[in-house]
Amino acid sequence: MILASWRSIMWIVRRADIVLEVLDARDPMATRSRRLERIVQSLGRKLIIVINKADLVPRSVAEKWKRIFEDMGYRAVYMAARDHKGTRVLRRAIKEVADSFPAIVAVTGFPKTGKSTIINALKGRHSASTSPIPGSPGYTTHAQLYKIAENLYMIDTPGIIPVEGGDLEAVIRGKPPEQLPDPVKPAMKLLEKALRYNPRAVKDAYGIDETDPYRILELIALKRGWRYKTTGEPLVEEAARAVIRDYHEGKLVFYVPPEEYLSRRARRQGVFV
Repeated sequence: MILASWRSIMWIVRRADIVLEVLDARDPMATRSRRLERIVQSLGRKLIIVINKADLVPRSVAEKWKRIFEDMGYRAVYMAARDHKGTRVLRRAIKEVADSFPAIVAVTGFPKTGKSTIINALKGRHSASTSPIPGSPGYTTHAQLYKIAENLYMIDTPGIIPVEGGDLEAVIRGKPPEQLPDPVKPAMKLLEKALRYNPRAVKDAYGIDETDPYRILELIALKRGWRYKTTGEPLVEEAARAVIRDYHEGKLVFYVPPEEYLSRRARRQGVFV
């Protein structure tokens, strides 16, 4: 795998004709990278917004997010890659935005958005590597071109966008909890957000009827037998890491409604009218 860096993102985008930016349907704006979008535009490549994990939100929500991005001028599709739902729609969109053939597709996005699953869905069962990608000796042993349709090829390496932002943003954008110096604070913020958008999120995920984030972590640790050996106190750090993993695995269920983004945008526009 190519390590997450903007240098590797530039390398991938330069070798593609069409770039897929994979977002999480539960929070598309938080998993969107405007820096990536500017790079794609500056290099004259075509961009398709892929709203993945649409199985974790109502279909009407995915439809609204799709229309929001289309109103911004982007081609957008939504799909549930792990269930292979929406793959044909994505293939059709790729073919329609291509200026000429043969064309090369690259898949980019933050960690945990499902880039590798989309790559595998596009490759299908019978896809085979055609050749290493020329142009950079340091990467040719990692990146291959796969034929995914007639005159259509894909770079078989996801472009992993470096995770940036504050504690909560880093967690939502897929930073591994093991890499967090203190997972408790972002996990508490994540629980607060979950309860704001789905008051039953904690009850459904853990069987815990509590709203205080720190207490929730304590109760999760106690239920699972995670205690400090010396004091017997609940090991909240381990519970915090579990909560972060549960969000990415779809166990802690909530989503940001598109209406919230639309109302914020309307207020911003009103300020500058």
